[in-house]
Amino acid sequence: MSGAAGLALAWALSLTGIVISFEARTFDWRARLMAPEGPPSDAVRLIALDQASLDWGARENGLSWPWPREVYGVILDFCRRAGAKAVAFDVLYTEPSSYGVSDDAALADAGRRFGRFALPVFLGRESGKAGDWPADMPADPLAIAGLGAWLAGVDPAVAPVFPKAAFPVPEVAAGAKILGNVSQEPEFDGIYRRVGLFGVFDGKAVPSLPLAARLLAEPDMEAAISGHTLRLGPVAVPLDDAGLCIPRWRRSADFPTVSAAQVIQSELALREGGTPTLDPSIFKGRYVLFGFSAPGLLDLRPSPVAGVTSGVEIHAQALQSLLTGDFLRVVPHWSGWLLAGLFAVAGATLVSLATGAAAMTAAIVVFLPLPLALALGGYALGWWLPLALPQAAMAGALGVAVVVSYATEGKQKRFIKSAFKQYLSPDVIEALIAHPERMSLGGELRELTIFFSDLQGFTTISEGMGPQELTALLNKYLTAMTDIILEEGGTVDKYEGDAIIAFWNAPLDQPDHAARAVRAALRCQDRLTELRPTFRELSGHDLHMRVGLNTGEAVVGNMGSDSRFDYTMLGDAVNLASRLEGVNKQFDTYTMMSEATRLAAGDAVASRRVALVEVVGRAEAVTVHEPLWPKEAASRRESLDAFAAALEAFIAGEFATALAGFEALAENDAAAASYVKRCRRCLENPPEDWSGVCVMTSK
Repeated sequence: MSGAAGLALAWALSLTGIVISFEARTFDWRARLMAPEGPPSDAVRLIALDQASLDWGARENGLSWPWPREVYGVILDFCRRAGAKAVAFDVLYTEPSSYGVSDDAALADAGRRFGRFALPVFLGRESGKAGDWPADMPADPLAIAGLGAWLAGVDPAVAPVFPKAAFPVPEVAAGAKILGNVSQEPEFDGIYRRVGLFGVFDGKAVPSLPLAARLLAEPDMEAAISGHTLRLGPVAVPLDDAGLCIPRWRRSADFPTVSAAQVIQSELALREGGTPTLDPSIFKGRYVLFGFSAPGLLDLRPSPVAGVTSGVEIHAQALQSLLTGDFLRVVPHWSGWLLAGLFAVAGATLVSLATGAAAMTAAIVVFLPLPLALALGGYALGWWLPLALPQAAMAGALGVAVVVSYATEGKQKRFIKSAFKQYLSPDVIEALIAHPERMSLGGELRELTIFFSDLQGFTTISEGMGPQELTALLNKYLTAMTDIILEEGGTVDKYEGDAIIAFWNAPLDQPDHAARAVRAALRCQDRLTELRPTFRELSGHDLHMRVGLNTGEAVVGNMGSDSRFDYTMLGDAVNLASRLEGVNKQFDTYTMMSEATRLAAGDAVASRRVALVEVVGRAEAVTVHEPLWPKEAASRRESLDAFAAALEAFIAGEFATALAGFEALAENDAAAASYVKRCRRCLENPPEDWSGVCVMTSK
């Protein structure tokens, strides 16, 4: 349904013209973004009659507009001297020169001297009776390449017929080897994106000006047309249904351009034996196109890669692609709808299947730019693939899919978030939303890191407070500690008065669960230190928290009745964590973790070994450690090493040595002070069968 809605939206937009306009703009963007990189073209050079040339002509030679045509002959002579491969003028000489017939003849003579000279003809589509090809014009324009047979069996859509034409005056045309059409149609928005390579007038196939220049340089080149493909030697030119081609547009800087004034000055200097401004070799073996770029001469055109450019540059773009075969192909019109349908259905389906906000966002982030990625990839490979229609369909489908998903699943998701946000981290809640089946009864055996905490002497503290004050104190304390646990990805199992029970690595997999739990414990202790003055004002006492941490296998899942259950854990590993919280009392520490937690946390935290203990209800001794922040451990390295040495002596039964070591630390180390008492008891009553284990007789 969402896919169909997206396609319908795209169809509705296509009726407004927005899709066509957007497609054209995105093509221009692609053309600019993916214009070929590298050095400028070495095959095509431009001569521009720019504003500087007009100013020079008026200032230095008193030339008013229009210039005498013999001046253009000077430009041709320089190109001949330079050894240009072919020269094409993008200048219509449809009226006799105001300077007389001899002026026209001077230009024609220069053209004949050069030999490979093309002049323009303007073919028009306006209705009217077709005139005859003037007898004094150059012969069949394509006969030079043996392409007169093109007309036989060629689809008129590929070879458009032009009823009218504007020719150069015979006196000028006499100097041209070939005539080339300069009539090009912009698209609906006035931008030139496609160019026509040939048309038909009076039964003759007329090449475009760039194609005419190409044919002049290689008159023996094999050429043919088959269907919608024009072949010129090794180059295949794809044509669209209107007989137009799409060059791969290049930046204007890719076509080296010189001023007409510089060319004229250089030729005149060479004739007089002087030093030219331009080295003639710049045109040697190259195609040279001449045209107007001065704003007042009205030959400026918009192109995909430039807001405004000269008409002759558009011909240069086409000629460059004719030389390299670098044209874009256009897919059939129906393919845009096919792509739109495929993208809309695929995108909407995957978004609707995504569970959880993160998964849905990821699906949108991945699928929304797919039409754009395909269009860019197609352009790089030489295809103009439709973008606007598929993009509109994809965006519409994804939008509808999100709305539908929110409407159908939002209620359940909001319920889950509301019910569990106080106990679970946002990531865990998203996991439950993605897999609501995990809320059913049942458990699984997983490795967890378990967190037990309790406030020291809270019973005494609570006895001196009223119910409201006690509740306010507890809420503030539990909120501060819970926020840290959830930030570290923990799951709060339950609260038992002032005690907090939490665990990591369920229901989400957390490879670093031990490090997260230890980091949470240290952060909680730091936060309690910050809040201790506030709690003292509320209760009249300093609050201290003891934490026990253990890592091991436990059964975790939803346990209870069919109508009421909790997500909780059971097992020996859970019991040991609870015991370690109480073991803190025996060593005057506030955070204690098992050897299993230390090993699982790795280098993420520092620690010191505190004891080898045997807790109530467990026969096997456990090595326990006090976790420390790495910076704290580094600053206390000397005292920690001294503690470790004294502890080794204690475990080995060398109580006098241990006592001396612990006494040196006792003033600033509560754990060391607790060992001073133990060492003295052991010296007074030496234990039998000593194993270094401290046996706990109470929880």
